[in-house]
Amino acid sequence: MYLPKKYTDFKNTYEDVFVQYQALGKVCRDSGPLDDKTQSLVKLGIAIGANSRGGVMSHTRKAIDFGATPKEISHTVLMALTTIGFPNMISAMAWVNEVLDSKG
Repeated sequence: MYLPKKYTDFKNTYEDVFVQYQALGKVCRDSGPLDDKTQSLVKLGIAIGANSRGGVMSHTRKAIDFGATPKEISHTVLMALTTIGFPNMISAMAWVNEVLDSKG
């Protein structure tokens, strides 16, 4: 799995914080009824709303790993149009396409 250098640098510099952060993420994932693919698409939507390039790319990769299709991922991005506006949605689509193109 691809991990950005900034992510691994943080992990290596703040190991204790990283371990606790990972544990919190697991507890959040395990605390509800959504399956892994759905959770990944929700997290992708949140990253899109936050206009986070790194988050969008990371959650796109995770969604793929959990079985989301390119059509499901693109639909997730498209649904952001009426909430965050065309320019932000187009940016998110470009980030998603970077990941999809690299997997293709």
